[in-house]
Amino acid sequence: MHTNPKDLIPALDELGFVVEEELATVLFLLLQLEKPLLLEGPPGVGKTQVAYLLSRYLGHDLIRLQCYEGLDVNNAIYEWNYQKQLLAIKIHEQSDISEKEKEALIFSEEYLLKRPLLEAISSPKRKILLIDEIDRADEEFEAFLLELLSDFQISIPELGTIKAVERPIVILTSNRTRELSDALKRRCLYHWVNYPDRDKEIKIIQKHIPNIEAELAEQLADYVQQIRQLKLDKSPGIAETIDWARGIATLNGTDNAIYHSLACLLKSDHDIKLVSQEVFG
Repeated sequence: MHTNPKDLIPALDELGFVVEEELATVLFLLLQLEKPLLLEGPPGVGKTQVAYLLSRYLGHDLIRLQCYEGLDVNNAIYEWNYQKQLLAIKIHEQSDISEKEKEALIFSEEYLLKRPLLEAISSPKRKILLIDEIDRADEEFEAFLLELLSDFQISIPELGTIKAVERPIVILTSNRTRELSDALKRRCLYHWVNYPDRDKEIKIIQKHIPNIEAELAEQLADYVQQIRQLKLDKSPGIAETIDWARGIATLNGTDNAIYHSLACLLKSDHDIKLVSQEVFG
Protein backbone atom coordinates (compact mmCIF):
# COMPACT_ATOMS: atom_id res chain seq x y z
CA MET A 1 0.00 0.00 0.00
CA HIS A 2 1.29 3.47 -0.83
CA THR A 3 2.42 5.71 2.04
CA ASN A 4 1.94 9.03 0.24
CA PRO A 5 -1.17 10.38 -1.54
CA LYS A 6 0.91 11.49 -4.52
CA ASP A 7 2.02 7.90 -5.07
CA LEU A 8 -1.59 6.99 -5.88
CA ILE A 9 -1.67 9.27 -8.92
CA PRO A 10 0.62 7.23 -11.23
CA ALA A 11 -0.78 3.96 -9.88
CA LEU A 12 -4.34 4.99 -10.77
CA ASP A 13 -3.18 6.54 -14.02
CA GLU A 14 -1.97 3.10 -15.11
CA LEU A 15 -5.54 1.86 -14.64
CA GLY A 16 -6.82 4.49 -17.06
CA PHE A 17 -8.11 7.05 -14.58
CA VAL A 18 -6.92 10.67 -14.50
CA VAL A 19 -6.74 11.71 -10.84
CA GLU A 20 -5.72 15.10 -9.48
CA GLU A 21 -3.88 15.47 -6.17
CA GLU A 22 -6.98 16.54 -4.21
CA LEU A 23 -8.92 13.38 -5.08
CA ALA A 24 -5.82 11.20 -4.58
CA THR A 25 -5.46 12.67 -1.08
CA VAL A 26 -9.04 11.92 -0.06
CA LEU A 27 -8.75 8.37 -1.44
CA PHE A 28 -5.54 7.92 0.55
CA LEU A 29 -7.38 9.06 3.70
CA LEU A 30 -10.26 6.72 2.90
CA LEU A 31 -7.88 3.75 2.85
CA GLN A 32 -5.88 4.82 5.89
CA LEU A 33 -8.73 5.93 8.18
CA GLU A 34 -11.28 3.35 6.96
CA LYS A 35 -14.05 5.95 7.03
CA PRO A 36 -16.81 6.07 4.40
CA LEU A 37 -16.32 8.59 1.61
CA LEU A 38 -19.16 10.77 0.30
CA LEU A 39 -18.64 11.99 -3.26
CA GLU A 40 -20.97 14.77 -4.38
CA GLY A 41 -21.19 16.52 -7.72
CA PRO A 42 -23.23 16.89 -10.90
CA PRO A 43 -24.20 13.78 -12.89
CA GLY A 44 -21.62 12.39 -15.28
CA VAL A 45 -18.42 13.56 -13.60
CA GLY A 46 -17.17 10.06 -12.72
CA LYS A 47 -18.21 9.66 -9.07
CA THR A 48 -19.40 6.08 -9.53
CA GLN A 49 -16.26 5.20 -11.46
CA VAL A 50 -14.13 6.02 -8.42
CA ALA A 51 -15.54 2.95 -6.65
CA TYR A 52 -14.86 0.71 -9.65
CA LEU A 53 -11.37 2.19 -9.87
CA LEU A 54 -10.63 1.29 -6.23
CA SER A 55 -12.03 -2.18 -6.82
CA ARG A 56 -9.52 -2.72 -9.64
CA TYR A 57 -6.67 -1.07 -7.76
CA LEU A 58 -7.13 -3.08 -4.55
CA GLY A 59 -8.38 -6.30 -6.15
CA HIS A 60 -11.54 -6.33 -3.98
CA ASP A 61 -14.96 -7.28 -5.33
CA LEU A 62 -17.45 -4.45 -5.60
CA ILE A 63 -21.00 -4.60 -4.22
CA ARG A 64 -23.29 -1.87 -5.53
CA LEU A 65 -26.52 -0.62 -4.00
CA GLN A 66 -28.36 1.61 -6.48
CA CYS A 67 -30.61 3.93 -4.50
CA TYR A 68 -34.07 5.03 -5.61
CA GLU A 69 -37.18 6.58 -4.14
CA GLY A 70 -38.91 4.10 -1.86
CA LEU A 71 -35.81 1.99 -1.20
CA ASP A 72 -36.32 0.14 2.08
CA VAL A 73 -34.60 -2.28 4.42
CA ASN A 74 -35.91 -5.34 2.56
CA ASN A 75 -34.21 -4.35 -0.66
CA ALA A 76 -31.05 -2.85 0.83
CA ILE A 77 -30.16 -4.85 3.93
CA TYR A 78 -32.04 -8.14 4.33
CA GLU A 79 -35.34 -9.94 4.19
CA TRP A 80 -36.54 -13.35 5.31
CA ASN A 81 -37.08 -16.20 2.87
CA TYR A 82 -40.76 -16.61 3.72
CA GLN A 83 -41.36 -19.58 1.44
CA LYS A 84 -38.48 -21.49 3.00
CA GLN A 85 -39.69 -20.53 6.47
CA LEU A 86 -43.23 -21.76 5.75
CA LEU A 87 -41.85 -25.02 4.44
CA ALA A 88 -39.77 -25.46 7.60
CA ILE A 89 -42.81 -24.74 9.77
CA LYS A 90 -44.80 -27.39 7.92
CA ILE A 91 -42.00 -29.95 8.22
CA HIS A 92 -41.68 -29.38 11.98
CA GLU A 93 -45.42 -29.08 12.57
CA GLN A 94 -45.70 -32.52 14.16
CA SER A 95 -42.28 -32.52 15.82
CA ASP A 96 -41.73 -32.48 19.57
CA ILE A 97 -39.67 -29.29 19.64
CA SER A 98 -41.13 -26.30 21.49
CA GLU A 99 -42.60 -23.21 19.82
CA LYS A 100 -39.58 -21.23 20.99
CA GLU A 101 -37.24 -23.73 19.36
CA LYS A 102 -39.27 -23.61 16.15
CA GLU A 103 -39.06 -19.84 16.13
CA ALA A 104 -35.30 -19.92 16.69
CA LEU A 105 -35.00 -22.42 13.87
CA ILE A 106 -36.79 -20.41 11.19
CA PHE A 107 -35.23 -17.09 12.24
CA SER A 108 -31.66 -18.25 11.65
CA GLU A 109 -29.16 -17.15 9.02
CA GLU A 110 -30.14 -20.16 6.91
CA TYR A 111 -33.42 -18.39 6.12
CA LEU A 112 -31.94 -14.92 5.65
CA LEU A 113 -31.73 -13.35 2.21
CA LYS A 114 -28.75 -10.99 2.24
CA ARG A 115 -29.11 -7.75 0.30
CA PRO A 116 -26.12 -5.56 -0.64
CA LEU A 117 -25.47 -3.88 2.72
CA LEU A 118 -25.60 -7.08 4.78
CA GLU A 119 -23.67 -8.97 2.12
CA ALA A 120 -20.88 -6.39 2.29
CA ILE A 121 -20.35 -6.58 6.06
CA SER A 122 -20.88 -10.31 6.47
CA SER A 123 -18.39 -11.33 3.80
CA PRO A 124 -15.18 -12.95 5.09
CA LYS A 125 -13.29 -10.98 2.42
CA ARG A 126 -13.10 -7.19 2.27
CA LYS A 127 -15.45 -5.63 -0.27
CA ILE A 128 -15.86 -2.26 -1.90
CA LEU A 129 -19.40 -1.11 -1.03
CA LEU A 130 -20.83 1.48 -3.41
CA ILE A 131 -24.02 3.21 -2.23
CA ASP A 132 -24.87 4.99 -5.44
CA GLU A 133 -27.03 8.13 -5.65
CA ILE A 134 -27.94 8.18 -1.97
CA ASP A 135 -29.84 11.45 -2.58
CA ARG A 136 -32.50 9.47 -4.50
CA ALA A 137 -33.44 7.55 -1.34
CA ASP A 138 -35.44 9.20 1.43
CA GLU A 139 -34.41 10.40 4.88
CA GLU A 140 -35.83 7.30 6.53
CA PHE A 141 -33.41 5.14 4.58
CA GLU A 142 -30.52 7.40 5.61
CA ALA A 143 -31.38 6.53 9.22
CA PHE A 144 -30.92 2.82 8.38
CA LEU A 145 -27.42 3.62 7.17
CA LEU A 146 -26.12 5.41 10.25
CA GLU A 147 -25.34 2.27 12.26
CA LEU A 148 -23.52 0.75 9.30
CA LEU A 149 -21.50 3.88 8.54
CA SER A 150 -20.41 4.51 12.14
CA ASP A 151 -20.00 1.03 13.64
CA PHE A 152 -19.92 -1.24 10.58
CA GLN A 153 -22.68 -3.37 12.00
CA ILE A 154 -26.36 -4.09 11.31
CA SER A 155 -29.04 -4.91 13.86
CA ILE A 156 -31.59 -7.57 12.93
CA PRO A 157 -34.34 -7.85 15.57
CA GLU A 158 -34.67 -11.65 15.29
CA LEU A 159 -30.91 -12.34 15.26
CA GLY A 160 -29.27 -9.47 17.12
CA THR A 161 -26.32 -7.41 15.93
CA ILE A 162 -24.18 -8.59 13.03
CA LYS A 163 -20.73 -6.98 13.07
CA ALA A 164 -18.50 -6.69 10.03
CA VAL A 165 -16.13 -9.62 9.57
CA GLU A 166 -13.95 -7.41 7.38
CA ARG A 167 -14.80 -3.72 7.20
CA PRO A 168 -15.90 -2.84 3.68
CA ILE A 169 -14.48 0.22 1.96
CA VAL A 170 -17.59 2.38 1.60
CA ILE A 171 -18.20 5.02 -1.07
CA LEU A 172 -21.44 6.97 -1.27
CA THR A 173 -22.32 9.17 -4.24
CA SER A 174 -24.84 11.99 -4.49
CA ASN A 175 -25.97 14.22 -7.35
CA ARG A 176 -27.24 16.63 -4.68
CA THR A 177 -30.86 16.56 -5.78
CA ARG A 178 -31.56 17.04 -2.07
CA GLU A 179 -29.52 17.92 1.00
CA LEU A 180 -28.27 14.93 2.98
CA SER A 181 -28.57 14.81 6.76
CA ASP A 182 -25.84 16.18 9.01
CA ALA A 183 -25.78 12.83 10.83
CA LEU A 184 -24.81 11.01 7.63
CA LYS A 185 -22.24 13.62 6.61
CA ARG A 186 -20.54 13.50 10.02
CA ARG A 187 -19.75 9.83 9.47
CA CYS A 188 -18.05 10.40 6.12
CA LEU A 189 -15.05 11.95 4.50
CA TYR A 190 -16.21 14.40 1.82
CA HIS A 191 -15.13 15.36 -1.67
CA TRP A 192 -16.85 17.48 -4.31
CA VAL A 193 -16.31 16.13 -7.84
CA ASN A 194 -16.76 18.77 -10.52
CA TYR A 195 -16.59 18.73 -14.29
CA PRO A 196 -12.95 18.51 -15.40
CA ASP A 197 -11.12 21.61 -16.52
CA ARG A 198 -9.77 21.85 -20.05
CA ASP A 199 -6.37 20.26 -19.37
CA LYS A 200 -7.85 17.35 -17.44
CA GLU A 201 -10.47 16.75 -20.12
CA ILE A 202 -7.74 16.60 -22.77
CA LYS A 203 -5.87 14.02 -20.69
CA ILE A 204 -9.05 11.97 -20.24
CA ILE A 205 -9.74 11.96 -23.98
CA GLN A 206 -6.16 10.93 -24.74
CA LYS A 207 -6.25 8.26 -22.05
CA HIS A 208 -9.32 6.59 -23.55
CA ILE A 209 -8.45 7.20 -27.21
CA PRO A 210 -4.65 6.92 -27.33
CA ASN A 211 -4.40 7.38 -31.11
CA ILE A 212 -6.35 10.62 -31.25
CA GLU A 213 -4.49 13.60 -32.66
CA ALA A 214 -3.46 16.09 -29.99
CA GLU A 215 -5.01 19.00 -31.90
CA LEU A 216 -8.38 17.21 -32.16
CA ALA A 217 -8.36 16.30 -28.45
CA GLU A 218 -7.72 19.96 -27.59
CA GLN A 219 -10.45 21.10 -29.98
CA LEU A 220 -13.02 18.71 -28.48
CA ALA A 221 -12.12 19.75 -24.94
CA ASP A 222 -12.54 23.42 -25.91
CA TYR A 223 -15.95 22.71 -27.43
CA VAL A 224 -17.14 20.75 -24.38
CA GLN A 225 -15.97 23.48 -22.00
CA GLN A 226 -17.93 26.02 -24.06
CA ILE A 227 -21.02 23.79 -24.36
CA ARG A 228 -21.25 23.27 -20.59
CA GLN A 229 -21.69 27.03 -20.16
CA LEU A 230 -25.01 26.93 -22.09
CA LYS A 231 -28.43 26.42 -20.49
CA LEU A 232 -28.83 22.77 -21.42
CA ASP A 233 -31.35 20.16 -20.34
CA LYS A 234 -28.36 17.95 -19.46
CA SER A 235 -24.76 19.06 -19.48
CA PRO A 236 -22.46 16.46 -21.05
CA GLY A 237 -20.44 14.41 -18.60
CA ILE A 238 -17.07 12.78 -19.05
CA ALA A 239 -18.58 9.63 -20.55
CA GLU A 240 -20.33 11.70 -23.22
CA THR A 241 -17.10 13.49 -24.07
CA ILE A 242 -15.39 10.14 -24.59
CA ASP A 243 -18.33 8.87 -26.66
CA TRP A 244 -18.14 12.00 -28.81
CA ALA A 245 -14.43 11.51 -29.46
CA ARG A 246 -15.06 7.86 -30.37
CA GLY A 247 -17.95 8.87 -32.62
CA ILE A 248 -15.72 11.29 -34.51
CA ALA A 249 -13.05 8.59 -34.84
CA THR A 250 -15.70 6.19 -36.18
CA LEU A 251 -16.78 8.71 -38.82
CA ASN A 252 -13.11 8.71 -39.78
CA GLY A 253 -12.63 12.26 -40.94
CA THR A 254 -15.83 12.66 -42.97
CA ASP A 255 -17.06 16.21 -43.57
CA ASN A 256 -18.41 17.93 -40.47
CA ALA A 257 -17.76 14.83 -38.36
CA ILE A 258 -17.63 16.92 -35.18
CA TYR A 259 -21.06 18.42 -35.84
CA HIS A 260 -22.73 15.27 -37.15
CA SER A 261 -21.65 13.25 -34.11
CA LEU A 262 -23.31 15.56 -31.58
CA ALA A 263 -25.79 12.77 -30.83
CA CYS A 264 -22.95 11.12 -28.88
CA LEU A 265 -22.55 14.20 -26.68
CA LEU A 266 -26.04 15.64 -26.19
CA LYS A 267 -29.20 13.84 -25.09
CA SER A 268 -32.12 16.03 -26.14
CA ASP A 269 -33.36 17.75 -29.28
CA HIS A 270 -33.37 21.08 -27.41
CA ASP A 271 -29.69 20.74 -26.49
CA ILE A 272 -28.62 19.72 -30.00
CA LYS A 273 -30.46 22.67 -31.54
CA LEU A 274 -29.05 25.08 -28.95
CA VAL A 275 -25.47 23.89 -29.42
CA SER A 276 -25.87 23.88 -33.22
CA GLN A 277 -26.93 27.51 -33.07
CA GLU A 278 -24.64 28.85 -30.34
CA VAL A 279 -21.46 26.88 -31.02
CA PHE A 280 -21.60 25.70 -34.63
CA GLY A 281 -23.99 28.28 -36.12
